[in-house]
Amino acid sequence: MNINPFDILKNAQKIQEQMSGFQEKLEAITATGSSGGSMVEIDLNGKLEVLDVRIAPQAVDGGDVEMLEDLIMAAFTDGMKKVRDEISGEVGAMTGGLDLSGLNIPGFPGSPG
Repeated sequence: MNINPFDILKNAQKIQEQMSGFQEKLEAITATGSSGGSMVEIDLNGKLEVLDVRIAPQAVDGGDVEMLEDLIMAAFTDGMKKVRDEISGEVGAMTGGLDLSGLNIPGFPGSPG
């Protein structure tokens, strides 16, 4: 199997250009995390920024603050997972299914950089 190093460089440049454009798309990606049978819902964008929080009145009845805190945390975690799944699908489409999860891509949600 012959591998042309110039083809690899050309593909790497293409992926880098697509990733730059993808940063702009992150704000358009949205997901809603929910918990407690939708008593708490949190909307997030692709940059993992919270856009909106909705709490049903029955979630605060009785003053159980600890339960409400747990519901908020669970809704946020659910929303983050949905956003990350959406991002993974988009990145997978751009890279032809190449797994980039171990790479440190600055500015990319979930990346340490």
